[in-house]
Amino acid sequence: MRGLETVLLTGCAGFIGSHTTVSLLDSGYRVLGLDNLNDYYCPDRKRANLAEVCQETAHPERFEFLQADLRDKGRIEQIFQEHRVDRIVHLAAMAGVRNSIEDPALYIDCNLNATLYLLDAARDHKVRCFVFASTSSVYGATRVIPFVETDPCDRPLSPYPATKRAAEMLGYSYHHLYGLNFTILRFFTVYGPRGRPDMMAHRVLDNIYFGRKTPLYRGGEMHRDWTAVSDIVAGVVSATGRELGYAILNLGRGEPILVSEFVKIMERQAGKRATLQEAPMMDADMPYTYADISRARELLGYEPRVGIEEGVARFHEWYRATVLASRAV
Repeated sequence: MRGLETVLLTGCAGFIGSHTTVSLLDSGYRVLGLDNLNDYYCPDRKRANLAEVCQETAHPERFEFLQADLRDKGRIEQIFQEHRVDRIVHLAAMAGVRNSIEDPALYIDCNLNATLYLLDAARDHKVRCFVFASTSSVYGATRVIPFVETDPCDRPLSPYPATKRAAEMLGYSYHHLYGLNFTILRFFTVYGPRGRPDMMAHRVLDNIYFGRKTPLYRGGEMHRDWTAVSDIVAGVVSATGRELGYAILNLGRGEPILVSEFVKIMERQAGKRATLQEAPMMDADMPYTYADISRARELLGYEPRVGIEEGVARFHEWYRATVLASRAV
C-alpha cells in the first residue's frame, strides 16, 4: 500500500459515509473508517452498510474499519499514533433538527467537542486537508435566495445547525493559527440508497408500504433542494483531494422543488398513494432551501448529474431490495 494516501473517514457506516467510503477506495485512497455504530437508528442497518461497502468496492483490501467514539479524545490520539493519516473527511455527527431541540447537550458534545478533538489531532499530526460536512440548515431563515456561502449564517433556528456553524468557525481558527486546510461542505437535502429511516424519503415509503404515521409539514408547501447522494459524494471526494486553505462550499442540486411534489414522484414510483398527516411547520424548520453551487463548480468541478426522477427511482429500487425484502423473509 505504499504510495497511497490514507483518508480518515468518520461516520463511514452511515448513509453518506458508506457511499463515500466506496468512492474514496475506488479513487485510489486507503480508507480508515471510523464509526461508533450508535443507536440513533438500528445499528444493524449500519453493519449492513459496511457489508455493502466491501461488496461494491473494487478494492476492499484498502479499507480498515475501527469502531470508535470521537468524543473519546484518548482513543482518537491512539488511532493517530497507530495509523498514518494524510487527510480527514469528517462526516460523523448527530443529525436531525428536531432531535437536537430535545437534547442540545448531546449535539454539542458530538458535533462540536468531537470536531475539536479531531482538529487537535489534525494539527499535531500534520494532516494535509480536513473536509468537514456541514448543513444547509446553518442558513436559517435567510432572505438571501439562492443561499450563498458569504451569508453570515448567524441566526441558527435550532441547536443542530448552531453546532455545525460553531464547528465551521472553529475550523477557521485552526486554519488561521496553524495553517490547516479546512474545507466546509454544506449539504442540502440528501436522499438516495441507504437513506436513514428518519429522513423524509424513507418515511414516505414506510407510510406507503407499512401504513406508518408520517407528518407532512405545512401540507408539503416547503421547497427543498433535493440532492442525490451520488452527487454529494462526488463533491466530497473532489474536495478531499484539494487543499483550498479555508473554503465554504454549497453542495446541492440548485433546483429546489416542493416537498409535496417530491412525495408525488415517490408515489408514482411505488404505484401507491401515501396517506400523510398534515402538521404545522415547526419553528426550527426552514420554508425554503436553494443552493447557489457556483463556487463548488469553480473550485471542485462539481456538477450534479442525477435528476429528481432518476434519483427517486434509485432510492425506491434500494428500498424494495433492502427494506421490503427483509420484511418478506
